Amino acid sequence: MTTQSHETAVLRARDFWASLVLIALSLFFLWKTSAIPLFGENRAGVSGADWYTSAALVPLGIFGGLLILSCVLLAIAIRSGGAAHALSAVGIGWDRAEALRFTTIAVMLFFYIAGLVPRVDFILASGLLITAMIFGYHGGHARRALLSAAMVALAGGYALIAHGPQAEWNAHSDDWLTLVCWLGLTLPVLRAARQERALRIVPVLAFFAPFILVCAMAFGFRQNVPARGGLIFKQIEYHYYVTLRPLWKD
Repeated sequence: MTTQSHETAVLRARDFWASLVLIALSLFFLWKTSAIPLFGENRAGVSGADWYTSAALVPLGIFGGLLILSCVLLAIAIRSGGAAHALSAVGIGWDRAEALRFTTIAVMLFFYIAGLVPRVDFILASGLLITAMIFGYHGGHARRALLSAAMVALAGGYALIAHGPQAEWNAHSDDWLTLVCWLGLTLPVLRAARQERALRIVPVLAFFAPFILVCAMAFGFRQNVPARGGLIFKQIEYHYYVTLRPLWKD
């Protein structure tokens, strides 16, 4: 087996194991989401309304989509021989680059989910994460991954420590720090975009993707969004109800 074919076999084997883990996580969270009323039923004293206002809608979409993508990845891995190689232990072994990649991803996701999402404005938190994920792993540069993980860990760690109790979740110092980290990470993105044209869309995507999602959740599906009193969403919600809605009500 040539070096290139061996590396391909290892990657397909890791795809196989990764898809199994993602499928298990997706099924677990779909099972937990099933406890949220969807069609107006009453569970654990919580009464649901119409399906399109249910809090279960967004997690069902996210984890349902993740399950589908995981199954696609599993099918590709099996079709390309990844399952056979995985079961023969070809994909098992220490790889420093792989270990660094999975460690930095785990750090980002932990501080995003545990620190940023409940406390920091959704647009700021998600914009920082999207920027970190794309910049950190586009091109396979280890320093970029470390810098991206450090930025997310700094913002999420501060939010977790400084505003841990739920009574302090509406404070804005963590919003401002997250904004600074996001802008600070955007600067090397723009510098790298001079040579890597694909990175030019990152600032636009990092802002508009969470902006559209949170507006759809809050005003389209009437969902309760995380950190509703956040620095940016608080202004969006105010102008939606005070400035925009009266225009089509009159």
